[in-house]
Amino acid sequence: IIIGLRMMIHMKNRVSFVENYLDSLIPNPWCELNFTTDYELLIAIVLSAQTTDKRVNQVTKVLFEKYNSLDLLKQAPIADLEIILRPLGSYHKKAQYVHDISETLVDKYNSKVPKERSKLESMPGVGRKTVNVFLSEYYNYPAFAVDTHVERVSKRLGLVKETDNVITIESKLKQKFKRENWSKTHKQFVLFGRYHCKAVKPDCTSCGLANICTKKRNDSV
Repeated sequence: IIIGLRMMIHMKNRVSFVENYLDSLIPNPWCELNFTTDYELLIAIVLSAQTTDKRVNQVTKVLFEKYNSLDLLKQAPIADLEIILRPLGSYHKKAQYVHDISETLVDKYNSKVPKERSKLESMPGVGRKTVNVFLSEYYNYPAFAVDTHVERVSKRLGLVKETDNVITIESKLKQKFKRENWSKTHKQFVLFGRYHCKAVKPDCTSCGLANICTKKRNDSV
């Protein structure tokens, strides 16, 4: 029991340390995807799989200017969508997703993106992470999306186990951080992982979390 209590206190201190550092480093985190409507955000998140937000923004600028409504996106030739989306990779699949999502929103939901998770996840290309990001960003719904950045950072900081999958990671992070901070902390993790705790050549020398970082410790062994 005593060992268990010590572990709980240790983890609580670790979480507070991480929170305080991220609040000082990234006090006002932001979503880097450009959008003006609910469907633009949803589609942009789907397109962001296996590519960068910067590249997605370049592509969606062209996409949403040429097809500036869901009706036009629904009617857009797949071949034309593929040409626009080619820079993102997996453009055949992503073009079909754009068409199918647009069609679903127009035909089933009166051109409005639903708030219900089950309805969102029933759409092609829309998984749990996409739904979490969308609900958090557009409706300010408390959610903790786990992408590659969040997974990497949470494992390096010893907040979760190396063997944990994304569902387990999400559950553990939601238990450790306050519900009202989930959306903010998620974005802080993303930006921290994108610009500081990078997959390759992370900036460990200037990182205030280096002392609790498992990667830093393992690299020095």
